[in-house]
Amino acid sequence: LTGVYTFNFIDRQIIGIVSPAIKEDLGLADWQLGALKGFFFAVLYTTLGIPIARLADKTNRVAIISIALAVWSGFTAISGAAQNFTQLALARVGVGIGEAGGSPPSHSLISDYYPKEKRAGALAFFAMGIPIGITLAYLGGGWLMQTFSWRVAFVVIGLPGILLAILVKLTIKEPKRGQHE
Repeated sequence: LTGVYTFNFIDRQIIGIVSPAIKEDLGLADWQLGALKGFFFAVLYTTLGIPIARLADKTNRVAIISIALAVWSGFTAISGAAQNFTQLALARVGVGIGEAGGSPPSHSLISDYYPKEKRAGALAFFAMGIPIGITLAYLGGGWLMQTFSWRVAFVVIGLPGILLAILVKLTIKEPKRGQHE
């Protein structure tokens, strides 16, 4: 789950790293970059977080996480093919939709995997995905953009998440709900 959270933040941060090249290539204004980095991602990420959390209360959380990871990673990769502002905005909306399904079911799984005495440590380990993801996004995204292009950066950053989604579905087991309450 920490690996999933790491990918969450890599895919979330990559646009900020490559935005100068996107601005130049697509001829975007600063307000458009701001919307791509924030609004188009955040509007569906925040709107869908609660309904997905409710869904995680009732259905298979591992399936939600693996589908969400495949969605946000796929849209990250698709971002590299965008030819204009609208296409890139739609891809960012897709990333936001996918990422909304990452944290709520992960927290729920961790609560069922660990007893309350060990849960804080498990959640802290899970949260390490944030700085690891940000670090990898800046190092890898910057190198990929400089070496190849912003388009290649999106594709190379996005595609491994789809493979991780399959691995998550095949290896993480859905625990009994409430087993440590």
